[in-house]
Amino acid sequence: MEGLEYHKTKDIIHVKELSGHKDIQNTMIYITIEKVLFQTSNDEFYCRTSSTIGKASKLIETGFDYVTTFNGVMIFRKRK
Repeated sequence: MEGLEYHKTKDIIHVKELSGHKDIQNTMIYITIEKVLFQTSNDEFYCRTSSTIGKASKLIETGFDYVTTFNGVMIFRKRK
């Protein structure tokens, strides 16, 4: 469902391409649905770090998303 994809990524262009819409206004429907379903004033996340591929793999397996690497440490997050 595109509404859930937007909730996960907050990337309207990604959702537009995923759904095959030619007009961004059609994609805006999914954003409206996302806002109704997930009425949150701010996003909160659990954060974890990893300096090894093994630990990074386990984090991804448990639902964490890779965010970036800073000073050689990979940073992950998962919605609360």
